[in-house]
Amino acid sequence: MLTGCDNEEEHGALVGRVKAAMPSDEKISEMGARFKVISEPSRLKILLALAHGELCVEHITEAVSGNQSAVSHQLKILKDNKVIKSRRNGQNVLYAVSDWHVLTMINVAKEHLDCNE
Repeated sequence: MLTGCDNEEEHGALVGRVKAAMPSDEKISEMGARFKVISEPSRLKILLALAHGELCVEHITEAVSGNQSAVSHQLKILKDNKVIKSRRNGQNVLYAVSDWHVLTMINVAKEHLDCNE
C-alpha cells in the first residue's frame, strides 16, 4: 500500500520547509489573539463601519445600531489591541482603523460568504 510518505527524502525536505516557514509560538499566539479580537460580532460591525473612514463614537453607535456604552467598551478593546486608533478633534474623538491588514482579512471573509465552493 502506497502512502504520501513513501519517499522519505522528499518528505523530509517538505517537512523542513514547512518548519522553516512556521511562525514562532509567540507569533501564532498573537495571530490567534488578533482573530479573537475581530471575531466578536459587535467589534466586527464597528470595523466594518470604520472601513468607510473616521467616525466619532456617536456616529459609530448609530451605524452599528448599538448603545454608546457598549460601543465605547468595544472601541477600547479594539484600541488596546492596536486594531484601531483615535485622535481628538475639538471636543470629539475620532476613531479609525490602524491595521488595514485586518480589513483585508474581513473583506476576504465577506467574499467567502458568497463563494459556492
